[in-house]
Amino acid sequence: MVTLAELEESPHAALAAVRPVGWMDALDGWVVSGRELAVRVLRDPTVFTVDDPRFSTAQVVGPSMLSLDGTAHSAHRAPFEHAFGLAETRARFTEPVNETVSSLVEAFVQDGAADLRRTLAGPLSVAVVAYSLGLPPASASTVLGWYEAISDSVTGVAAGRRVTAAGAEAFGRLHAHVASGIESSDSLVAEAAHAGLGVDEVVANAAVLMFGGIETTEGMITNCLWHLLTSRAQLDQVLADPSLLPNALEESLRLEPAAAVVDRYATEDIELAGCSIRRGDLVVVSLAGAGRDPSVFASPDEFDVRRTNARRHLAWASGPHICLGMHLARLEALTALRAALALPGLRLAPSSPPPRGLVFRKPSAVKAHWDV
Repeated sequence: MVTLAELEESPHAALAAVRPVGWMDALDGWVVSGRELAVRVLRDPTVFTVDDPRFSTAQVVGPSMLSLDGTAHSAHRAPFEHAFGLAETRARFTEPVNETVSSLVEAFVQDGAADLRRTLAGPLSVAVVAYSLGLPPASASTVLGWYEAISDSVTGVAAGRRVTAAGAEAFGRLHAHVASGIESSDSLVAEAAHAGLGVDEVVANAAVLMFGGIETTEGMITNCLWHLLTSRAQLDQVLADPSLLPNALEESLRLEPAAAVVDRYATEDIELAGCSIRRGDLVVVSLAGAGRDPSVFASPDEFDVRRTNARRHLAWASGPHICLGMHLARLEALTALRAALALPGLRLAPSSPPPRGLVFRKPSAVKAHWDV
């Protein structure tokens, strides 16, 4: 029987064993790990909803676009959507992202070694999300501290534990920080308030965007660096042909999406691939499992920067809850990866850990060295 510890450490064999769908005692729910079935579940919020009191993120930050369906979901999401379209993202964020990455790299480039999660991926994602929402200034370390406490609490709730005191305290501090930004008339959180959302609703959605944005971007960058720096032949191909980098990022997202699972709850009795799902059952959609479905991806456990269908992954989910900030996350990740791979002789320290995590999967550090 698979355990939570095994799912946090290396879930892929267990996900393959239940594909396309099967019961897991460790999660007390059904796990969907086939791509076709995952898309079906994600695109049918009437039968597979997020709007359930057990939804882990809502227990920590309150109701938001992430934990609501139907008209309520639309009302919470709509005030934020226009800012994250592809054209708007490129026009609004390309220069700030380039400037932030250059500044971060300049601060450590002469050291010859750094944890690229703490010095590049994390600070970049914090700075850009705060900028995108128009929040008051706060240090990257402060926001990362809030983020880690809240994401740890969300992960614990998903594993059946209670909301942590540290998570609740961090959200309280975040609430005060975001609420103070509502007074800025030109900020995105202020626009959301003017669109009719209450302060608690604005804060909950800002928290989801902040921590979704931090998690997605930080995880994208660190996972891709780990894949490239532990696959020398693949890295050499990217260094010889930088046009392969965008596809290498998609391939990394396929193998290890930063958000590995999303929860849904059955609103009626239904059969999925021969399994009888009962009303109220937890249905965990494994985005990681869908990305390694052998019926879609040949040699699914291999990292191949030239894979022609890498973009068929579900790292951004699908349906009405598809990731709002995916264009911005891609822009940040590619900018950071180009800067990191430009470090001469970039290599991973032997002690640098692999990705792990139940809900959010990434390395806890990217310990890198380069020539100076």
